Amino acid sequence: MGSGAQLNLRIPLILLAAINLAILGMRLWPWQEVLNLPGNGSTAIDPAVCLLAYIGLIFFIGGNGQEPIQKALSAGAILGLLAGVILVAQVLLKTRFAAADSFHPGLVRAGLLAAAGAVAGVAGLRGAKAGGNAGIGMLSGLWCAMVAGLMACSAVLVQMYLQGPPMPETQDPWRQYEGLAIGNPATQALVNSLNSATWFLLIGPIAGAVMGLIFALFVQAKKD
Repeated sequence: MGSGAQLNLRIPLILLAAINLAILGMRLWPWQEVLNLPGNGSTAIDPAVCLLAYIGLIFFIGGNGQEPIQKALSAGAILGLLAGVILVAQVLLKTRFAAADSFHPGLVRAGLLAAAGAVAGVAGLRGAKAGGNAGIGMLSGLWCAMVAGLMACSAVLVQMYLQGPPMPETQDPWRQYEGLAIGNPATQALVNSLNSATWFLLIGPIAGAVMGLIFALFVQAKKD
């Protein structure tokens, strides 16, 4: 099967990453106030850097014309959509019950994260079968997690944009940090959302690659 017939979601993923970057930029306007957030602005800069890196990685990895690579990306993309739905559900569940004293969804959310990780592992297994080695299986798990991470990041950023007020302006960075980043619930929610977006974009693919490799090694062990 030629590479043109494979589904790797290259262009849609680049567009989704660019849209996420645009939403992030609109939410953090005026941009000069970003440096007043905790970590000298790294809280807001990290997800932006991750999204830019995603655009570059998706462009180069998705454009690889080798058939085993394309098969791995196809397996990762299809299962990444499923893992993404699971992660979006996790984001919505966390938001829905954040202030509920009668319901503690921590175990449910952990279960959803574990389920998404298992899906990335299955993507690695399918990628290893299609490509013939564990390295390609790891790539499939990575691609799966990148698709899912972008979907989850979209859910976080859209919620952040719709629910949050504009970035507060101040001429005193120390007052911004002391009075807003720590004491103001709205700014605390902003920081938590930014950290969540970074987690999905950065930690998710690492976990997906690890799970993909583990499942792929299982395939190789059965062959041996």
